[in-house]
Amino acid sequence: MNVDRQTMRSYMITKLFEAIRIRWPREDANEIIWIQQDNAPSHIHADDPDFKTAVAHTGLDIRIMNQPSNSPDMNCLDLGFFASLQSMTDRTTSRNMDDIIANVINEYEHYNPVILNRVFLTLQGCMIEVMKDNGGNRYKIPHMNKPRLEAAGMLPKSLSCDREIVQKAIESLND
Repeated sequence: MNVDRQTMRSYMITKLFEAIRIRWPREDANEIIWIQQDNAPSHIHADDPDFKTAVAHTGLDIRIMNQPSNSPDMNCLDLGFFASLQSMTDRTTSRNMDDIIANVINEYEHYNPVILNRVFLTLQGCMIEVMKDNGGNRYKIPHMNKPRLEAAGMLPKSLSCDREIVQKAIESLND
């Protein structure tokens, strides 16, 4: 299958939006839902009119952002979601390509969102470290012992960032 911009747009509108609508927590219905994509030519633009029209019909605030170029740490998919999904799929038996596709879809549909939250926490930690490094990449991916925090019922949904770090980053962007 040739995956071009039209294919991506169609998939997002017909499959992804419905999956988000079904799974998005009702208590977060007024929050912005960000779809992060890399800068592949087949990906749609944030201001795509068909995308915006379809979003308006969902009743949700869904937006697109591109990850910074050459920054795999800013891509939550590369940070852990794909590896996690693959490790679950590797435990299944596949005899052909149709089995592989069916197994991946099954694992995706039954994926535990609590596990995915760990990936987003790592992403947020990387974003904070990038701001501390003035937009650079001379940092180590932060580790916060998420399994221990989760077991203790103390795993946050999001990380906070010191106001000074954010202000410094904004000033750096304005220079």
